[in-house]
Amino acid sequence: MKHRPADEPLRSVRPHPDLPWDSPPAPEQVDPAVLGALLLRHGWQRRGGAPGRYGRWTPPGQGSGGTSLLVPESRAFPDSDDLLGEALVALARSGTPSAREVLVGLAVPSDEIRWWRDAPTGPAGAAPWTVEEHLRTAARQMLLAGALATRARAGYHGVRHRRAALALLADVLVGPAAGGDGLAAFVPVDTARPLAVRLHQALHATREAIDYQRATGGMDAFDGAVEAGVSRELTDAVAALVRGTEGARIAVEWAPSAGVPEGCAAGGEPVEFSPGDLPVLREAGARYAREEPSVTVRVTGTVVRLRRSGPSGEGSVRLRVLAGADVPHLRLTLDEDDYRIAGQAHLVGLPVRVHGRLESRGGFRRLTGACGVVPVQVDEADRDRLMKSLQENLDFFEEACSGEDRD
Repeated sequence: MKHRPADEPLRSVRPHPDLPWDSPPAPEQVDPAVLGALLLRHGWQRRGGAPGRYGRWTPPGQGSGGTSLLVPESRAFPDSDDLLGEALVALARSGTPSAREVLVGLAVPSDEIRWWRDAPTGPAGAAPWTVEEHLRTAARQMLLAGALATRARAGYHGVRHRRAALALLADVLVGPAAGGDGLAAFVPVDTARPLAVRLHQALHATREAIDYQRATGGMDAFDGAVEAGVSRELTDAVAALVRGTEGARIAVEWAPSAGVPEGCAAGGEPVEFSPGDLPVLREAGARYAREEPSVTVRVTGTVVRLRRSGPSGEGSVRLRVLAGADVPHLRLTLDEDDYRIAGQAHLVGLPVRVHGRLESRGGFRRLTGACGVVPVQVDEADRDRLMKSLQENLDFFEEACSGEDRD
């Protein structure tokens, strides 16, 4: 059984859904004020209309002629639903990129996160294809750092909390920002607003900590910034976004239908970073990884691999963690007695419980000082499942007992 390495590049965040553009949202499901706020956010301009009744909106970059939408300001007038219906159909049929983003914002009420990189361009404004790849990679790392911060405040997460963080990202939608000069992520309010809130706070705290260090030479501000969600993972993501550019910006804008979260600023002003921030970001990341403490834990898991160099003595074990630590797998070294107990538990399909210290060095992948291995009783259904897994992967146990290294 092969497991995906924990440091393998992250899977892509889900792209924009194929929304039914031929069937835009029903007018009665749309708040006119929310539609107006989304149009304004995405660059549409209001050019007149009957004050107090409706406004006439034109797409970004368009003058007074051409396509326009009549959007009611409220539902106080009998023709409001008719105007809303016509506006929604026009948006669905529009070729303007911002129209799609407005419809996504209506279909999935979302906070919006946007990234821009001021990367050097080539002839006629063209840029190497790697520029887009760097932007997406850095944005994906930043979303993961924000999701990790919703699970725990830590200067360095390593592989901890990663499964829960990835699950939080499952509903996030991404796509090119309107205008094609950046990247946008739509974070659903119902399921993932804590991610947007934490990332917003962490980015501002990172900016303040960098400014403090550049003004005073001290790194103390990064210690307090952990409580706001700053971590090694975030500083690495910001550095990846900035590297190779003349500067980068990140903005978080709140869903008009949900309002501004408590403790957050309105307005969506971008947080800016420059190449001059890179040395501080690197130093902060190294400091976080160096100072994150190890943790004493009692872990329950199933033995998936055993190895020792001879027929007796201590041996190495790999556990698939079931409880006690929010990591998928752990490596540990056991003395002869504990190793024998782990092997016997593996043969009969039982998990084991073991005490030790979860080491921060290496990303919380190793348990040191492991001792007190005991089998854990499980109910019949779980035991049958574990035994089936053992039978399907018996060759690994046989090879482990023979001393072959499959790591």
